Amino acid sequence: MQPRNMSMSGVVDLAAVKAAGEAKAKAEQARAAAARQGGGSDAGVPGAVAPSALVIDVDEAGFELDVLELSHQVPVVIDFWAEWCEPCKQLSPVLERLITGANGRLVLAKIDVDANQMLMQQFGVQGIPAVFAVVAGQALPLFQGAVPEQQIRETLGQLIQVAEERYGLTGIVVDPSQGGAGGAAGTGGADEEPEGPYDALLEAAVVALDGGDLGGAVQAYKNVLADDPANSEAKLGLAQAELLARVQHMDPQDVRAAAAANPTDPAAQIAAADLDMAGGHVQDAFGRLVDAVRVTAGDDRDAVRVRLLELFEVIGADDPRVPAARTALARVLF
Repeated sequence: MQPRNMSMSGVVDLAAVKAAGEAKAKAEQARAAAARQGGGSDAGVPGAVAPSALVIDVDEAGFELDVLELSHQVPVVIDFWAEWCEPCKQLSPVLERLITGANGRLVLAKIDVDANQMLMQQFGVQGIPAVFAVVAGQALPLFQGAVPEQQIRETLGQLIQVAEERYGLTGIVVDPSQGGAGGAAGTGGADEEPEGPYDALLEAAVVALDGGDLGGAVQAYKNVLADDPANSEAKLGLAQAELLARVQHMDPQDVRAAAAANPTDPAAQIAAADLDMAGGHVQDAFGRLVDAVRVTAGDDRDAVRVRLLELFEVIGADDPRVPAARTALARVLF
């Protein structure tokens, strides 16, 4: 699947939406924030959301908070629908299932056109069902009508790739323990958890890392990801092993001297950021690359941006330093 096939041309100007709903949105923000804080007090994973939060109903008053602001963390797919629309009733369950199955990489916002005429007009919706996406505050049309599931699946896959590669958005953390689709609601303890299908490969990777066999560790993690691309443990392990492999033969003094002497040299800044990260100086690494993005352009800027996204994987998307760095990156990019 080629993310470049998804064009960002034809985006919808959301400035009018934001201005028209600003007064009502401010009141709704306080209400929504209070409700969310109250509902998250028993969360099993800090900062995580329940699977049910991946599908939300949105109106004009809550659009700025629930769609525009959220889109800087995760791509928001908008489903324009109506109760009387039979094709909508065919499409909506498919969208809900696929987006919930994306495990936090997407959020679905459902907008009833009968109750939200202003949003319908602002997006230029001519017929329903109509599906759009909002990514980092920009909206783009995806498709109209009850299209085949495979086409929806491919479109959403491209959206996820574009959001990550172009905007650095890797989604939000989902906590299955808060309810929704996930495991059965049984009372079994941890000793009843079945052994995962990749436990042996993951253990082999850890053993290789401990023994200094970085090449073996990298290959073991890649073997897991070849069959299970979403395996979070393998993604994290691979990013860490590749980082260690990159820095193992570096001369720290030479690398840092080169970076200090050449602030606009992407290769020098990338190498120094790798050393920062390997040494546990996470914020220094992120800050260095964000600064490098600011002063570079074209392929050089893209190389720095890609390495920054790779370093996000080293500590995992749920680390609070990652969203802060993503916000800083978005500011210098846009």
